[in-house]
Amino acid sequence: MSENCTHDCSSCSADCSSRDMRVPANAMSSVKRVIAVVSGKGGVGKSTVTASLAVAMAKKGRKVAILDADITGPSIPTAFGIHQKATGTDAGIDPAVTAGGIKLMSLNLLTANETDPVIWRGPVIAGVVTQFWQEVVWGDVDYMFVDMPPGTGDVPLTVFQSLPVDGVIVVTSPQDLVSMIVTKAVNMAKMMSIPVLGLVENYSYFQCPDCGKRHAIFGESHLDQVALELGIPVLAKLPIDPSLAAAFDAGQIESAPANYMEDLAARLDG
Repeated sequence: MSENCTHDCSSCSADCSSRDMRVPANAMSSVKRVIAVVSGKGGVGKSTVTASLAVAMAKKGRKVAILDADITGPSIPTAFGIHQKATGTDAGIDPAVTAGGIKLMSLNLLTANETDPVIWRGPVIAGVVTQFWQEVVWGDVDYMFVDMPPGTGDVPLTVFQSLPVDGVIVVTSPQDLVSMIVTKAVNMAKMMSIPVLGLVENYSYFQCPDCGKRHAIFGESHLDQVALELGIPVLAKLPIDPSLAAAFDAGQIESAPANYMEDLAARLDG
């Protein structure tokens, strides 16, 4: 990437996708697999999926980390009840470590106040994500999940170009616009030569705790048809789970019962 890059690929003639533009990780880091969790739009529970998937993978005995790349809307520390500020040494920045041993880094761990707004231009935000990869002492990690901001802007472009992403999980919800939104996210990954591991539909249904019947609160799912057209597997259809949402807000995501996430983790761990 040129130092004069404006991050506006629509007006650029450079063929960045054909070059290896990845940056090295911290010298004291060994990350075996990087999985980006993306969504075409906000409000689909992407961060909840990222956090609970990381928890499920950690319960399988894997060494797990989360890089919170949603710089303007970081929520990962809240899910794990992490509020202390990050510290560091000459070797780099030390990630926060959850009660379950998951390492994480987020801008919320660096700002003076968690509610301080991030009023930065895109290239600056993208640069912070690269710094999280390069300057954080991640140590030995089996799976790093990157919680991406929604859409196809500066940060996803930077992650796909700069980090050794092994695959992408696309999170969506059962709405009529799902085909267009999912296709945009999938096409971006393909343009950047990043494998799409599969689709996860969140808020797919609500299961009545009394009778066990499933209700499609947000409408019937169209994901199977979209997946067939794109040639991508459906990894999971996740229910509306009020207990999981409450655990996320309370910083207790690691203690939330979510057995269906264990199935998703098992599909990825191979």
